[in-house]
Amino acid sequence: MTTLKRKLLSKTNVCETVKKRLHQPEGGGRDRGKDEEQRCSQYFPGEADDDGSRLRFDFFNQPCVDLAKALLGKVLVRRHSDGTELRGRVVETEAYLGGEDKASHSAGGKRTERNMAMFMKPGTIYVYPIYGIYLCMNISSQGEGAAVLLRSLEPLQGQDVMRRLRASKRKEGAKSVKDRELCNGPSKLCQALEIQRCFDRRDLASDADVWLETDSEWVTPGERDVVSAPRIGIDSHGEWATKLLRFYLRGHRCVSVVDRVAESNQ
Repeated sequence: MTTLKRKLLSKTNVCETVKKRLHQPEGGGRDRGKDEEQRCSQYFPGEADDDGSRLRFDFFNQPCVDLAKALLGKVLVRRHSDGTELRGRVVETEAYLGGEDKASHSAGGKRTERNMAMFMKPGTIYVYPIYGIYLCMNISSQGEGAAVLLRSLEPLQGQDVMRRLRASKRKEGAKSVKDRELCNGPSKLCQALEIQRCFDRRDLASDADVWLETDSEWVTPGERDVVSAPRIGIDSHGEWATKLLRFYLRGHRCVSVVDRVAESNQ
């Protein structure tokens, strides 16, 4: 790439160039160009930048419940527009199993423009709005229309930037957010890491602005360290509201909602 092209790319507000959406879960060479248009970045990390900690397709390519548990302890990284890398450890997730799951956006196998990412290859980001103003980030897994919701993170790096981003969405004069409250909810973590709507349908395995890593110093939690509890905010979905498809690290201060009943039974 010439020096001139590199300069031009560096000055482009690439998120504003996203004009099209991919309509098929899989695509050949014809769809590859569309897939590139999905990305808010026009540059990609080279092999030289990968130290082996980044999670790739093989990690995401597992059943939904397994992925929801495997994500606990992994580190979500967001490269902010100023170059700062914001990092947070995943401490709470929810599994949405696809067609059979009445609480899933893909219940009954329904495909829409909104939920198409759930039917794309494992590791695809699914970002959707709630209440018209907040966003939630999910990751597709194995299974038709299955995906994992990221519910809470433990802030690890870039807390000052996270706090500023959270403050921009809060009322003027509100108290400063404590570190443990920066990302302890699905919409909070999207605000704190500036996960945008245009991240929808992007590939976590290769994206330059957001990815997941392993932490070599983190000890994989054992079975007793992970609590299985009912998911949050789906009370109207009958028996699916009681299924233990929310997973969180026992005793972690950044978990959004602690379920004492579930903990006492496990």
